[in-house]
Amino acid sequence: MKKLLTLLALGMSLTLGAAHAADAVAAPSGQQSKMKSCNADPKAKELKGDERKAFMKECLSAKPAAAEAAATGTTQQNKMKTCNADAKTKALKGDERKAFMKECLSNK
Repeated sequence: MKKLLTLLALGMSLTLGAAHAADAVAAPSGQQSKMKSCNADPKAKELKGDERKAFMKECLSAKPAAAEAAATGTTQQNKMKTCNADAKTKALKGDERKAFMKECLSNK
C-alpha cells in the first residue's frame, strides 16, 4: 500500500512539473520577445562584429512606444486629466463643459 501511494504521489508531482514547464516555455517574457525581434534585424541587415553589438545595445535599451508616450504625456489618460483640470478651473458645467472636453481631447 505504501509503495502504491508513493508511486501515485511521484506520478502526480511529475505531471504537475511537466505542466508547469510547458507553461514557462509557451509564454516568453517581454525581454525574450524583445531579444527575438532585435536579433531578426541584424540578420536581415547582415551586421557583424562591433556594428552588431552597437545595434543590439541600442535596440534592447530602447523603450517601447507605449512607455515613451506615457513619458511624454500624450496618452489618453493624461489628456483626460489635463482637460478635466482645465474645465474645473474654468467652472464649466453642462453643455459648455461637454463642448470644451470634446475640443480639448481632440486638440492635444
